[in-house]
Amino acid sequence: MPDKTLRATRSALSVVQDREGFDEGLRLALAEVRVSLDLGRLNEFIHTWWLVACDSMKDPQGRRELHERAKAAQDLAARGEPLPRGTRSWRELLAERGVSTDVDHIPRVGAVA
Repeated sequence: MPDKTLRATRSALSVVQDREGFDEGLRLALAEVRVSLDLGRLNEFIHTWWLVACDSMKDPQGRRELHERAKAAQDLAARGEPLPRGTRSWRELLAERGVSTDVDHIPRVGAVA
């Protein structure tokens, strides 16, 4: 697993769509932190993308397939066709891939008083 830092997390992302999402999400999270002065949003961002990076390291082909399925769903939606529904939650899918979603163990970067 990568270190839980922005640099290590981004480096572990093996799919271009993930790196693009990381970069855009970081830009938005930092803009939000600048306004709110609350680092909680940045902690959430780091943890979420660290989970994605762990998954990316474990199964890069699975990440590519995920983006292919997402693109297919977007194409269906653009044509007004119904989207397929899965039977499992995101937590179940991530747990199946060995990724913990327990947020109680997230180390906090710090809080602004």
